[in-house]
Amino acid sequence: MVRFLVDGPPEARVTILLAHGAGAPMDSASMTAAATALADAGFRVARFEFTYMASRRTESGRKPPPRAESLKGEYQAAVEEFASDGPLIIGGKSMGGRVASMVADELHDGGRIAGLLCLGYPFHPPDKPTQLRTAHLAGLKTPTLICQGTRDPFGTREEAPGYALSDRIEILWLEDGDHDLKPRKKISGYSAADHLRTMAEAVGRWAGKIVR
Repeated sequence: MVRFLVDGPPEARVTILLAHGAGAPMDSASMTAAATALADAGFRVARFEFTYMASRRTESGRKPPPRAESLKGEYQAAVEEFASDGPLIIGGKSMGGRVASMVADELHDGGRIAGLLCLGYPFHPPDKPTQLRTAHLAGLKTPTLICQGTRDPFGTREEAPGYALSDRIEILWLEDGDHDLKPRKKISGYSAADHLRTMAEAVGRWAGKIVR
């Protein structure tokens, strides 16, 4: 398996580096759909896998994900390894975005990245709304966009006002979206493609503000 999967125009001004969630690889349907939508919006998009996930491709058994904190070094290594001549935004799906949020300020302070993009941030485990994973987000200095479904079991729109979040964080709420941003069309009137297009367009506007 290649180290990075890259979509979008090679001459794109802005590159987005994305890590996968805890349970699905970088080429999952959800990751592929998000990367395609962002590439169609004009971004160069690179995806990579943490070691535990990559090992599932060659080893028998299902190696469980480690603690998110233990993956910070791997994310930083991916940033160093991936060649990006222009502005770089880091982020990921669920746990991948959470790990990116833990290393973002150091990289931003060092001029390595322009911002942080989280797709379905895991604010808490499902059905455990008091076990928040937001302590480090209160003081986050990196410009951040979180794209979240309103019925995401890892953090809904109704719960969000109770989170202590930095004013550098913007949240795009996608109506009736789940943890993969997918809505129920009969209920919401939106399709998954609609939400991915809205997400990509919002990322484009946001990137235009933070990248000069």
